[in-house]
Amino acid sequence: MSKSKTTRKSVHDRILSTASDLFYREGIRNVGIDRIIAESGVAKMSLYNHFKSKDALIEAWLRQQEEQWSEWLKTTIEQRSSNPSTQLLAIFDVLREWFEGPDFRGCAFINATVELANPDHSAHRLALEHQQSIYRYILSLAQSAEVSSPEQLARQLLLLVQGATVVAMMEGSWLTASQAKKAALMLIQAASQSTVP
Repeated sequence: MSKSKTTRKSVHDRILSTASDLFYREGIRNVGIDRIIAESGVAKMSLYNHFKSKDALIEAWLRQQEEQWSEWLKTTIEQRSSNPSTQLLAIFDVLREWFEGPDFRGCAFINATVELANPDHSAHRLALEHQQSIYRYILSLAQSAEVSSPEQLARQLLLLVQGATVVAMMEGSWLTASQAKKAALMLIQAASQSTVP
């Protein structure tokens, strides 16, 4: 029983790992189920025992991306600073680190939304949830930094994060992170100054 569960889990992980790599590197529409089966080395029946459809596999991939990316973002920022104001700026240092990676191909959620172009697809809902997750994290930092209008600042910084990510992917350059950081600094300073009596 235990061995069977381990085998099933390893097959599940192998399928998801292969799909994750291919979806992110080559795009969802460019990768078919047969390609995932061939590269993961599993039987077609095994894939469908774990994932009922390609859409189910896309959803599992995006859920995994949300968990891993969000954990990486928060952990990396917290390693850089414990000061909320500094952490707000550190977001853009962490983005630069991500953009500089050899495998960077933009945001999986933005890419999926553009590729599928269907607001009713579960990927669209998961992309919105991911965006809200980032917003809530930035908002928590803005509130801890005791700036005025933390909701407005969080929204502005979220737009900088997403804009920098898209442009970095299109231009193949990490410079957008540094440029977004300069804009973020001005927004944070303005929000901080307006709290001073």
